[in-house]
Amino acid sequence: MDEARTSEGGGKEFVRVLEELRNSMLTGKYALGSFLPPQRALAQEFGVSRDTVQRVLKTLADEGWIESRQGSGSKVVKAQRIQPAILRSATPRPMALGPIISKAFGRSEVSLDVFTLTGESLDTHIRLQAESIRADSHGAPRSIAVRILVPSEDAELPFPRSKGDPSDRRPVERVWAIARRSTSSLRHTLESLRVEKLVPEVDLKIHRTSVVPNFKFYLLNGSEALFGLYQVVERPIVLDDGEELTAVDVEGIGASLMHYESDADPDSPGTFFVDSMQAYFDSVWSHLSEE
Repeated sequence: MDEARTSEGGGKEFVRVLEELRNSMLTGKYALGSFLPPQRALAQEFGVSRDTVQRVLKTLADEGWIESRQGSGSKVVKAQRIQPAILRSATPRPMALGPIISKAFGRSEVSLDVFTLTGESLDTHIRLQAESIRADSHGAPRSIAVRILVPSEDAELPFPRSKGDPSDRRPVERVWAIARRSTSSLRHTLESLRVEKLVPEVDLKIHRTSVVPNFKFYLLNGSEALFGLYQVVERPIVLDDGEELTAVDVEGIGASLMHYESDADPDSPGTFFVDSMQAYFDSVWSHLSEE
């Protein structure tokens, strides 16, 4: 039976192997110009059939990641592009933040512009990158420049709100506490890389704005963007005093993000989106924010 049509393992195994190979090309395990292992070795590594491996390789070839030729194997040809089909698709698939941040830190000069509610997700992934740099300082960037926009504590947040008592300010105070911890942690992490002489140049600027985002977005190295609308959900939250209450809140860590990438065509959808978001960020940074 075709594994893609089985109700349980086949389809899931196909997706698992596909995603793991994409991530392996992203992180440099299989670098641009290198060859993937033979089909038999891949089938053994992932514990799947040759048929599943063949279908995964065909999908990767269709997406532009690899070129497969009989007798010579599968060569990685577009490891830089996270999701080459995303702008051609009417329903692009979400991307995780971790691999994109990891890719951005593969450059010798890293620049990030971020507009978010608290900075908690960014802090998590920057700390992971810092540990990677400490483990392999030879691959460390020469410079890291980060600009972060977060709402001012004077801004009126529409969320979170206690479902039982909308006037309860504790959920909002919790957000401000998370933002303070996250931005403080970011500053400590990046400055430590400079002090430890792992990254010669580090520039972190944090501005606060009266604009409350209903989305988060990341601009990476001037050429890529991740964008995701905050989804309003009902969920339990735990306050600093340990009390649990049901709140109307937004998903932060783990929120779905769509990936866009600029290219040589100034009229392409990816280039248009990245340039538009950069112009928006710069306008808020210049006119509606302060340190």
